[in-house]
Formats: sequence, structure tokens, C-alpha cells
Amino acid sequence: MSDWGTYRLTDFLMFSRETYYRLFERFNQALWPWQLVLLVVGLGMVALARRRDPTSRLGTVAAVALCWALVAWLFHWERFREIHLAAGFFAAAFVLEAVLLLVWGVRRAHTPPGADRLDPVGVWIMLFGMMVQPLIGPLLGRPWSSLEWFGAAPDPTISVTLGLLLAARGRWPLWCIPVFYALVSGATLWTMKSPEAWLPPLVALICIGRSLTRHR
Repeated sequence: MSDWGTYRLTDFLMFSRETYYRLFERFNQALWPWQLVLLVVGLGMVALARRRDPTSRLGTVAAVALCWALVAWLFHWERFREIHLAAGFFAAAFVLEAVLLLVWGVRRAHTPPGADRLDPVGVWIMLFGMMVQPLIGPLLGRPWSSLEWFGAAPDPTISVTLGLLLAARGRWPLWCIPVFYALVSGATLWTMKSPEAWLPPLVALICIGRSLTRHR
């Protein structure tokens, strides 16, 4: 058992930073131009989130759930599994989160009007995850061709989801998978010495901190 103390995070990393970035480059080439469609869907989702009717409430959450299912299949299962042994488990976790979100969306659709006023901080985080977060990596030196898009890549999708959960006061079970993956992603990027490693954990920390402060 004492041998475990000699291991570092780098000993468990199965790929290099260049291999990871190249994975996203290939992913973007294969998916183009559907990333733009997902971005439009995301912006429409933010607009729906500000409305109070049941159809808009359900549509907002259903759109996010669809993105989790897409990331599970298109990224984790079809591509990330080529270089990471745990990608299959990540895919299953993302599918589970999609199901939980749909259940929450159905329940939220029947919430009385005015009972779920949106937290503006959550709305801004949703917009950050769609419009700003994908640009931070390339601005810090990452290849632009490896840009991570909302609805296709995990990290911006998680940020948008946490923003929605914060804005619409989602229950704590819905937070577990996004927060856990944000920490895993941050640790992976940090191990690869990627300059944007701080971003996923920071978004999760801001959302958790805001939620706890609001409850107090």
C-alpha cells in the first residue's frame, strides 16, 4: 500500500496535451457546422428560460438534457474512449444527468408562475459558458481549431448547466455530476499543464457559492 504514495496525477494520465487538443480538432472537423446550430439552440434556450409558461420551462431544460446526451454519445463514447479508459463511465454519467434533467424539467413545468424567479447570476453564467468560455483556451495559446463548443464539448456544456441550475434553483442531486466532472476536467487539464485548467472548477465554485449565499 505504501507504493501508492509514490504516484502522481501524471502517472494516471493516458495522453498528452497535444493528443487531447488534436482530439477536439478532429471532433470539430467531423461535426462542422452543427456547432453553430447548437449555439443558436443555446441562445434560444436562454431566451426561453426567461419566460414563465410551462412549455418554455420544459423546453429550456429539455434542450440542456439533449446536449448532455449528445456529449455522452458523440464525444465521450465515440471519440474520448479512444484515449481514455474511463470515457465509457463518463458517457454513462452524462446520460444519467440527461435523464435527471428531463425529470426535473417535467416537474418544473408545473411550477406555479412566479414561484421560480431566475437568479441573474445564473443567466450570466449560462451566457458565459456559450459565448466566452470556448474562447479562453485559444486566447491563452490553445489552437483555435480545438475550440470547445457548447452542446458538443463537456466543459462549456457543464458551465451552462450549472448556470441553469443556479438560475432556476435546481435540486442538489442535479448538481452532483456536473460539479464532479468539472473537478475531474480541471485536474486533467492541470496535469497536462493546460493554461485553462482553473476554469471548470472556478465556474463550479462560483455557482455553489452563489447558491449557498442565496439560501442563507
